[in-house]
Amino acid sequence: MAATARIGIALRQRSESGAQVSSAIAVTIAGSDSSGGAGIEADLKTFSALSVYGAAVITALTAQNTKGVFGILDVPAEFIAAQIAAVFTDLEIGAVKIGMLGSAGAIDSVAAALDRYRPHHVVLDPVMVATSGERLLDADAVGRLRELISRVHMVMPNLPEAAALLDAPQARDEKEMRAQAETLLKLGVGAVLIKGGHVNDDLAAGGESVDLLVEAGGCVRLLRRALRPKTPTVPAARLLPPSPPGSPKGLHSRSRRRKPKPT
Repeated sequence: MAATARIGIALRQRSESGAQVSSAIAVTIAGSDSSGGAGIEADLKTFSALSVYGAAVITALTAQNTKGVFGILDVPAEFIAAQIAAVFTDLEIGAVKIGMLGSAGAIDSVAAALDRYRPHHVVLDPVMVATSGERLLDADAVGRLRELISRVHMVMPNLPEAAALLDAPQARDEKEMRAQAETLLKLGVGAVLIKGGHVNDDLAAGGESVDLLVEAGGCVRLLRRALRPKTPTVPAARLLPPSPPGSPKGLHSRSRRRKPKPT
């Protein structure tokens, strides 16, 4: 049965059950979190909560739970491209959410797909820097990610990611956050949502985190309660050891276990 037919049946069943129905379809291009706390799994839950049908392109597999991240396997760039083609040639994609892209090849595959299919709404949540501040991409891959920014409509970095994208010190206050967001706008993106509560405790004083939504026409200041999730996310264990014996063929191991920080 064609995917479009299956989607139609699913939407009809939801309608008959009295559930809110939307014909909107979004795709998440990101890594898989086996504990369900981030990545593809979290995106699909969000889509469902908003009554949006979610498709997925998996860029990496992880072995993790609430106690730590035990390993990461990158999906080959050519298979990422194959997944994207399968989705876009069959479904009417209304929006794209991009998360973890573990290599320059993965970034190139996504960039080529955006050029080919020209989706209308694209959000990039760059996964670049671990909680500890370690860089997760080589310099050439960071450059590729900068180039990808010109193809998306919104980029939403946290403070370490914004600093890495700009090769600049991390913002220390709202004035510097806005300045970095305005610099990112010059890369060709339509809007920047810079998230201030990731690591800088000064910006989360009083239990609130300050985010800034910056566009050419101005800036909106957003306050939200600062939360520290117990489930570790993929970047927390991003190392680059040799692939261990027995790794699945065609997938590349990129991390070993790393103990999470106390919460």
